[in-house]
Amino acid sequence: MVKLSLILLIGLCLTVLSTCAYAKDDITEELREEVQENEVVLNSDTPKEKRFNFDFINDDNNDDSGYKDNTELDFELFRILDEDGDGKIDEDTLLGKIYHSKITRTDIPSFLYQNELTHNYEKGPLSRTHVYGAYRGSINALWSPEYSTEYDNLVTQIGVYGSFKNPDYKFKLALNPIISNGTNYIDRLFSDAYFVNTSIPNHQIVVGYSRVQTGVEGGASTYVLPFVARSQIARNFGGAKSIAAKLIGNYQYIDYNISVGSSGRFITSGMPGTEFNGWVNFKPLGNKSKKYGKVTIGGGFNGGHNRIDYNVASIYAAYHHKKLWTNFEAAMANGYSGFNGISPNEASGYAATVGWKFTPHLQLLGRVDQFDPNTNVSNDMKREYTVGLNWFIKGQALKLMLNYVFCDNENLPDGHKIIMATQILL
Repeated sequence: MVKLSLILLIGLCLTVLSTCAYAKDDITEELREEVQENEVVLNSDTPKEKRFNFDFINDDNNDDSGYKDNTELDFELFRILDEDGDGKIDEDTLLGKIYHSKITRTDIPSFLYQNELTHNYEKGPLSRTHVYGAYRGSINALWSPEYSTEYDNLVTQIGVYGSFKNPDYKFKLALNPIISNGTNYIDRLFSDAYFVNTSIPNHQIVVGYSRVQTGVEGGASTYVLPFVARSQIARNFGGAKSIAAKLIGNYQYIDYNISVGSSGRFITSGMPGTEFNGWVNFKPLGNKSKKYGKVTIGGGFNGGHNRIDYNVASIYAAYHHKKLWTNFEAAMANGYSGFNGISPNEASGYAATVGWKFTPHLQLLGRVDQFDPNTNVSNDMKREYTVGLNWFIKGQALKLMLNYVFCDNENLPDGHKIIMATQILL
């Protein structure tokens, strides 16, 4: 008992001496008022700018073997976005470059890291290259007639644009490393592989593997499509690619695209036959388009042989002015060879679209789309009515798409689709 009393007495004395060593009577009051090293200050009396101070997360000891607890790791995001702690997203951070970028054009593909992923060469034949990555995917809610949910990896692509020291020579190579199940990997791996020469004024000569200009939407880049899916005539008659030589002209009142090449649809197809493709656009308003709007009237022909003879004739008309965007396209085929494959059928269809841009970032569209897969067979018409909403966060480089599609089929149950899609171009 005496020993226990002595121990308690010594402990009490030490406590009193320790307390007397501080200038303040209450140690907890001092801890509240003085910010300790590596402390997250939560006291309401602390000035706002000093609360949630994560300055202790820094690169002074940048060592992969270093340790950070879960709290530090979770809030590392704040330092990535705001390195100087001023409460604003820094323009020179990785995400800040996206946030502060000013991209509003939607008629061409744009890239979020165009400057960062572009390299200039001082030596060698190349002058400049831009490496890019692209993703376009969708989640689909389907009622046809039973409900189901599907995910589509529409595009996952990596590629490079390049120009040589001679500025008239350029190239593009694009690969699809992830393809749909049930398709030949090598066939689908190559998306584009071609050279471009611009030595002739107002012209481009394209040689290699690229998209065939069968119709306007059928020959358009995936990254500028107004809806998640192409129209029925575009995906049946067009949307395909081949190895060919093209001559593309662009003048004030006329555009044209003429090509001759293989009727095979893949790099590995060889030469199953020859294909000719020609398209002409007339622009009657010419240099008055900025004032009165852009009017385009066009037509074209696609024909070739690949196990069967096929011929597709198309017409097109469009008017774009400020916020208004409209077009109409129709086609007739006696056999065709498009993205969905080869068919010997006589077929026809059309698509009419109207759109309105409420702001540079928000667009509402509607489309009526009809396709007859075999004009010699009755009661097989397919109609699609689509309403779409596009949110161009950063032009075509970062956008969200929402489509509702009503499928009116004469010989199949009607169906409904709600499609939500994302597009990211780096």
